[in-house]
Amino acid sequence: MSESEQTDSPAPSVDPAPTRTSLDGAQRNTSGSEAPASRQVPSSAGGGPPAVDLVIPVYNEERDLAQSVAALRQRLLDDKPGWKWRIVVADNASTDGTLDIARELAERWPGQVGFVHLDQKGRGRALRRAWTESDADIVCYMDVDLSTDLSALAPLVESLRGGYDVAIGSRLLPESRTTRGLKRDLISRAYNLIIQVTHGVSFRDAQCGFKGVTRRVVNEIVPLVQDPAWFFDTELLLIADRKGYKIKELPVTWTDDPDSRVKIGKTAWEDLKGLWRLKWHFPGEPVNTRPLKMVGVSVGLSLVGTALGWKLASILGMMFSRLVKRRRN
Repeated sequence: MSESEQTDSPAPSVDPAPTRTSLDGAQRNTSGSEAPASRQVPSSAGGGPPAVDLVIPVYNEERDLAQSVAALRQRLLDDKPGWKWRIVVADNASTDGTLDIARELAERWPGQVGFVHLDQKGRGRALRRAWTESDADIVCYMDVDLSTDLSALAPLVESLRGGYDVAIGSRLLPESRTTRGLKRDLISRAYNLIIQVTHGVSFRDAQCGFKGVTRRVVNEIVPLVQDPAWFFDTELLLIADRKGYKIKELPVTWTDDPDSRVKIGKTAWEDLKGLWRLKWHFPGEPVNTRPLKMVGVSVGLSLVGTALGWKLASILGMMFSRLVKRRRN
């Protein structure tokens, strides 16, 4: 889960024109230049199985990208799902060899792998561009480390084919199996509890990097999402839930990436600011006129709860480390 770092401002911005392998396989820039096209990934507008884009947002992932794309592609070939699929690498301002690798993969497997390149960081920004420029019926995304076991992919897509608007993997359902550190687990649970308390939602895990949405959600909800970085997921879910879209939460088998470069403290703070923004002014609705004091108390309690959870996680982590050392000695 190391696609990018959180940006400072949640406001939407005009992105530089990206070079990408579009759905028709063309190397295209928004200025209009275009290279010869390869096979198109068709949608089901004229009948037949749906087209599904599987987006992998990346930032400086030259070490893992090729292996992860190959593993995902092979899994799809082996499973032979009942839908047309395509893998899209969404590179957001990588400074290493990630873009070159994405281009090589698209050339090696034309029609099965494509890429998008943006000159600005931000996972949300990358997902917005890849999803809105896609003409697939269903668009999904997953973290490049494939922390979520791919056995959950088919149920995710089938949920969207079966009438749900949004499908999300959840590490916090009773049936889920997760492997991650105590500190990350407690912070994640505290954050999702804050979401449930402050916004009254029923889903349990807003942060799992394994989600899918229908074309309707791309057209109607994604344009309302303001955050260009890590809060993009939570904001999309809150807007969809508020507007009555059907959300399916699926159990997953999930293994933490020990090489994750996500800055937990900064990301948690930006997420809390995002929750404050939505509490005060929800997209498409008038500004909340309730007294600022009431909102401040709610968010203040949330901040205190997160801080206490962080401290508790640190203390328990230290105690566990000392216990392990004593047993070894």
